[in-house]
Amino acid sequence: MTVHYPDQRVGVFVDIGNMYHSAKNLYSAKLNFGKILELAKNNRRLVRALCYAIVSQTNEEKSFFEALHNQGYEVKTKDLQIFPGGAKKGDWDVGLAIDAITIAGHLDVVVLVTGDGDFVPLISYLRNNAGCRVEVIAFEQSASARLIEASDEFTNISENPKKYLMKDKFR
Repeated sequence: MTVHYPDQRVGVFVDIGNMYHSAKNLYSAKLNFGKILELAKNNRRLVRALCYAIVSQTNEEKSFFEALHNQGYEVKTKDLQIFPGGAKKGDWDVGLAIDAITIAGHLDVVVLVTGDGDFVPLISYLRNNAGCRVEVIAFEQSASARLIEASDEFTNISENPKKYLMKDKFR
């Protein structure tokens, strides 16, 4: 593992949908996003921690979003899009990328919490144009190999899942 310096300015960007579904599908459990934020900060100076989520039609996520906020995250939400044929779409890839690029000038390190390979060009941009170190935190089994390879450091939370998963399982 790489040495981290306490004076490094860190920004954390969490793809809630990707990580939530990975934890659910791999472990039938919920991810402890508070523990993930601690891992991402790693005793460094947190500038911003943003997470990106899709709101379902039921609005059942309200308490979850409040918990994220209480753990130190800025929660960004958008509604699930439902198309006339019944297809559904909900992702924040562009919004997360724009925020990371916009904030990068105030950061030394960008931590992406996602396994989504669509962020490989973002990693390249942040490293080559903004001069940021880019770290990725995800479950290796559900993370893009290209994303892992592109990052400066990859943390596989599957190496210690009990530390990062909630005790209460899905039913």
